[in-house]
Amino acid sequence: MNAEDAGRVVLLTTSHRVAPGLLSWPAWQVLHSAQRVVCSDPQHPQLPYLREAGVVVEEVAPEAQELVDATAGGRTVVVVASGEGEPRLTDGLARLAGSGRVAMPDLELLPASYDLPGARLLDLVQVMDRIRVDCPWSSRQTHEGLAKYGIEEAYELVEAIEDGDRVELREELGDVLLQVVFHARIAEEDSEEPFSVDDVAAGIVAKLIHRHPHVFGDEHAETPEDVKAHWLRTKAEEKQRNSVTEGIPLGQPGLALAAKLAGRARSAGLDVPLPTGEGIGYELLAMAVRAQAEGVDPESALRAAGRAYRDAILAAESGA
Repeated sequence: MNAEDAGRVVLLTTSHRVAPGLLSWPAWQVLHSAQRVVCSDPQHPQLPYLREAGVVVEEVAPEAQELVDATAGGRTVVVVASGEGEPRLTDGLARLAGSGRVAMPDLELLPASYDLPGARLLDLVQVMDRIRVDCPWSSRQTHEGLAKYGIEEAYELVEAIEDGDRVELREELGDVLLQVVFHARIAEEDSEEPFSVDDVAAGIVAKLIHRHPHVFGDEHAETPEDVKAHWLRTKAEEKQRNSVTEGIPLGQPGLALAAKLAGRARSAGLDVPLPTGEGIGYELLAMAVRAQAEGVDPESALRAAGRAYRDAILAAESGA
């Protein structure tokens, strides 16, 4: 084959996370104009939709040389790639091109559909569905049984943030996300009040839009303080709480609980004297309230001091 009449081979890739048949306009154009369209996977999800659109697809797995020969005379051959990406075929084309003895056609990679941001979350949902059914441990878990893992993963995430470990941060975010998807999957099975991960996502989307009228509405916010005011106002309208203490989980760590209560009281303009009593608990309460007033997270401060204490212990052990 002469270089003048070399055609082209188009490797058409698609994403399994996009509904079959939803292809880009350039993809449809090349599919309809090609002299030959081949696909090695007879179960490829795109095939019924291509045929419905009038595209003739051959269910064959051509060799590299056969494909090159098929492009003679400026013809276009489209290869609808399988999920594995046709490595055998592309390796064969690379060997032919490297031999220098074959006039190669133009080789083109054309993404016919591609993932949008967040598409891999669909994979997580599908994997979780499979695990929930087939794994002897996961299939027996309950919200109550998993609760402790949610707490552990949240603490490990905080530790990764405080350590500045980016690799660990990415992993711990994944572990926290797993807890969300796992609980949502379990919730689907509830006989009285089922909900899915889509319901969870829809709820937080609606909440974020409602609490950001300066982004999605007509209100304006120029400073972080303006944003906080919007957030508190819309949250109060949503919850319609009778007390600023409502919604504060009493089971959280003591220092965090004390700081949260102090912050709520301060935001509400309440000047509430600290309860008096004897013992370390009241002393810690006073310190937590003082930290909150100074803009310091007492839990973070204590963890930092705890790390310093750990380092001192390690140094003492080394010396001993």
